[in-house]
Amino acid sequence: MVFKKNKSYFQFSKEQQRGILGLFLIIIAIQMVSFFVDFKNSPKINLEEQKWLALNSEINALENQQNQHSFKSYPFNPNFITDYKGYQLGMSVAELDKLQAFRKENKYVNSAKEFQAVTGVSDSLLAVMAPYFKFPDWVKNKSMAKSAVFSNKNPAYFSKKEKLIVKDINLATQEDLIKINGIGDGISKRILKFKESLGGFVSMEQMKDVWGLSPEVIEQLNANFKVGALPGFKKIDINNASVKELALFPYFRYNLAREIVIYRSMNGDIKNASDLTKIKGMSIENANIIALYLDF
Repeated sequence: MVFKKNKSYFQFSKEQQRGILGLFLIIIAIQMVSFFVDFKNSPKINLEEQKWLALNSEINALENQQNQHSFKSYPFNPNFITDYKGYQLGMSVAELDKLQAFRKENKYVNSAKEFQAVTGVSDSLLAVMAPYFKFPDWVKNKSMAKSAVFSNKNPAYFSKKEKLIVKDINLATQEDLIKINGIGDGISKRILKFKESLGGFVSMEQMKDVWGLSPEVIEQLNANFKVGALPGFKKIDINNASVKELALFPYFRYNLAREIVIYRSMNGDIKNASDLTKIKGMSIENANIIALYLDF
């Protein structure tokens, strides 16, 4: 009954039906236009603006190229050049990869000419880089020796070789360390900071624990330095020190310090380096070195 009463509201005349249909078509047309037409205002760039943009791009490219070829003017050994520094100097990724592959074969370049032959850098880039190449003294001496083999006019070749002075690593200054090829300002400070945190080095094997030292640099350190008398640092009471006190020692840190205290509580006192190797997380290779810093 209710539907019959309201039926008159749903009856439309032909004119009303046409109006509704027309309105429906207009709505669809508006939707189609808004979908396919982009109403964003695109700025018009005239010919002069295009020329200016092109010229500005060329200027930026020249500035980038100039920045790539600019570098600090201090000597360096090209055998140990990093990817970042090589990029700053203007070397390509392919040229750096060639040098890295050459070094992985445990080979060295001993002249600017060999560096170009290995990396394939251009003559112009080599002319900029070569004045700052610094090769070990033995490379220079080797070339001088070759030129003197067939000459009796150079008595210096037959003279006695200069004796190498080996210094105590615990007395070495930053200036002493920087003289080693491959050690710069950052790494030399890192070595001295590690020595200070330990109280002193007890073995040259500890150079392997300094982050950033390559095997070649460690070999040169071993040739130029040694551990003299053991430094007079205060030893750690391994059987009575707290976790907090043990964690201050660079070789332990917190997790290992906690394992040491747990081992003590379960097994009694730690008596020697052999007992250290039984502790979870302890470096077996460094156990004998660590033992020198401990009081059992």
